[in-house]
Amino acid sequence: MHKIKVIIADDHQLFRDGVISILNNDKDFEVVGEVGSGEELLALLSEKLTDIVLVDLSMPGINGQEVIQAAKTKFPHLKFIVLTMHDDGQYVVKSVRSGAFGYLLKNADEKELKHAIKEVFEGRKYFNRHITELMIANMSVANSDGQLELTPREMEILKLVSQGRITKEIADTLCVSTRTIETHRVNMMKKLGVQNTAELITKAAKLNLI
Repeated sequence: MHKIKVIIADDHQLFRDGVISILNNDKDFEVVGEVGSGEELLALLSEKLTDIVLVDLSMPGINGQEVIQAAKTKFPHLKFIVLTMHDDGQYVVKSVRSGAFGYLLKNADEKELKHAIKEVFEGRKYFNRHITELMIANMSVANSDGQLELTPREMEILKLVSQGRITKEIADTLCVSTRTIETHRVNMMKKLGVQNTAELITKAAKLNLI
């Protein structure tokens, strides 16, 4: 089997060393390069043939999303997986729009990391359930008044919130984590320009959302 060639771009040497150790100890992978900045990555991509690039979003100089956008036209065959600590739907959506094929948090385990690389190498996109929920929560469009519309999932949660249901009850009802419900709640408050749950319900009622 063809070894999947991987380059790692992250400004933390210890983290890079850990990922290199995991991948190079597996016969299916070969780490062909490592860099600590976006500029170094773009330079390395001109010299090294690789299949997959694991890229952090927060690096000195050019950030991960800018690197992906810059590389898309120059190296169209490359597939990027974001490997980051940013557990936020806005980062996920921006990364996907930049051209990322996958999005992994740095607390992912060894098994998930390898699975994600293989999935992307074979032409599929990789986002686990939590990342997918974060992404959906942030993929909203503005209505004719320029106000951000709530997603169907957010509308569902809003109705449960207005009924006085607590976060754990809503999470259990929808079979998701409490963290996911809190993320949706924060997103709804941002969209409606309110500061707390009471204001959220009042504003939603005024807008005839509930």
